[in-house]
Amino acid sequence: MRHILLIASLMCLLTDVIHAQTTSFEVKDYPWDDGKKLILEWKIGAGLDSLRIQKADPEGNFITIYDTTESFGSIVDDDVQPEQEAEYLMIAYNQSTSDSVVVSRGMTPLVQWYNLQKTPLLITMLLLSGMILYYIFASKRGKEFFIRRINALDSMEEAIGRATEKGKPILFVPGIGDLDEIQTIASLTILSHLAYRAAQYDADIIVPVRFSMVLTAAREVVKEAYIRAGRADAYRSDRVFYLTDDQFGYVAGIDGIMVREQPAANFFLGSFYAESLILAETGFSTGAIQTSGTANAHQLPFFIVACDWTLIGEELFAASAYLSRDAQQLGSLKGHDFGKILCIALILVGAVLEYSGIHWLSNMFNLG
Repeated sequence: MRHILLIASLMCLLTDVIHAQTTSFEVKDYPWDDGKKLILEWKIGAGLDSLRIQKADPEGNFITIYDTTESFGSIVDDDVQPEQEAEYLMIAYNQSTSDSVVVSRGMTPLVQWYNLQKTPLLITMLLLSGMILYYIFASKRGKEFFIRRINALDSMEEAIGRATEKGKPILFVPGIGDLDEIQTIASLTILSHLAYRAAQYDADIIVPVRFSMVLTAAREVVKEAYIRAGRADAYRSDRVFYLTDDQFGYVAGIDGIMVREQPAANFFLGSFYAESLILAETGFSTGAIQTSGTANAHQLPFFIVACDWTLIGEELFAASAYLSRDAQQLGSLKGHDFGKILCIALILVGAVLEYSGIHWLSNMFNLG
């Protein structure tokens, strides 16, 4: 009997040794991340059919985070803290017997300063930035770039002519954004050209604004335009004025101006939101020629149905570059056009490659 027990003990010990030798558990740092992920890999030996992975909480208690019956595999733990060691237990066992193997592992996740997998995106960004800088410097050196004339710009001459014939003013609304918004800056660039033409034709221009910073900039823009036209004496600072910071109070004030002054032409160019349809409908009811433009796509339908001309999306910035001929605006516009062509080419090439079963392009950009 003693010999039988000894043999049984030796067999159990041998089984545990075999299980331990064929079972592995590794914890690895996730590559090129911000130190918030670890990779857990396991392989369990023959005779073991289940696996449980536990993780130590801040108090040192082990909590189960994963259960499986797969003999090998890996998971990513994304609930770790950078530069703080995480401790794990892997318990591999047989559900029918008492056989089990316990492996303990720990790892400190490291913060990587650069994600090597994003290199293709970095190269694309550098290429696009380089082309923008090239076009800007080329424009400053005097090189001419073709920019398609936007049809809505033709309405400016028509609007100024109509206002001059009728003896009525032109209303220009530079949006509801402050001076830190690019749409407002583009709007003021167009205002400069419009004010210059209005000064030449002796047409009155009204510019109500919402913010004090925009007021200062708009007054300088209009004044400078009158000086360029040789009509400095015709400039009236009271025609560029502040209404209110309140969004709908500002809109109500503009509606009142349209009803009282009956301008021959209305220009709504800049950043607009819920007030777009209110402005456009009121202007339409007065019979004015209306030109609008905004990069806020959700407001474009209202402008399109109620205005004669609409600058759609980035046409607002293209119009600003076209009228001002500013080197930075022209270079940026042409550089972004290059970026669009590049993106379209990558999409077309990628679609053909994916359809052909070749995935290296999508994998390179981490899209696969």
